[in-house]
Amino acid sequence: MTTSEQLLRSDQRLIAELVPQGARVLDLGCGDGTLLAWLRDQRGAVVRGVEIDLDDIAECVARDVPVFQGDLDEGLADIPDGRFDVVILSQTLQVVRRPRLVLTEMLRVGKRGVVSFPNFAHWKNRSYLSLRGRMPVTESIPYSWFDTPNIHHTTIRDFRDFCAVNGAVVEREIAFVGRADGHPPRPVRALPNLLADEAVFVLRQA
Repeated sequence: MTTSEQLLRSDQRLIAELVPQGARVLDLGCGDGTLLAWLRDQRGAVVRGVEIDLDDIAECVARDVPVFQGDLDEGLADIPDGRFDVVILSQTLQVVRRPRLVLTEMLRVGKRGVVSFPNFAHWKNRSYLSLRGRMPVTESIPYSWFDTPNIHHTTIRDFRDFCAVNGAVVEREIAFVGRADGHPPRPVRALPNLLADEAVFVLRQA
């Protein structure tokens, strides 16, 4: 694993593997631009980001990653249909106010959408709430209830249903246990809604 790969979160490593060489990539809620910089340098991708936080935008600029400030809950009206090969929504779905609009817009402007999110139905979260009587704080959900950015607590099963009723076809589903120690994420093939703490979905319009 290269040093640049070690900078990527577990879900970003999986997403990076799904992006074809030379693809046109839009990252919605791109953060500091780490993933886009990797895709540009290692995949030869033509990249662009959307981010609302000014500090993160400054980090993108420092990495020479093209980015514009925008609120995803207001849509992507300035971007034509099918402009991008891949649109990424990485650990962002659960923090937007209008997830249905964001999903619809990402599949309008992109041929494929790649979505990652924490699975709130992971057994550790269930056990934490059941045994301690408190909202879970885990590696994949590292926030206390009063300062969390997560306003939609979804599960793998819920997200499948969400896609089905909103015109999104699931082409691929990757359930996994994330690793923060520099090791690759561990795939989960059996009982993913119970045993995986994160998931990546590849989507297209119906």
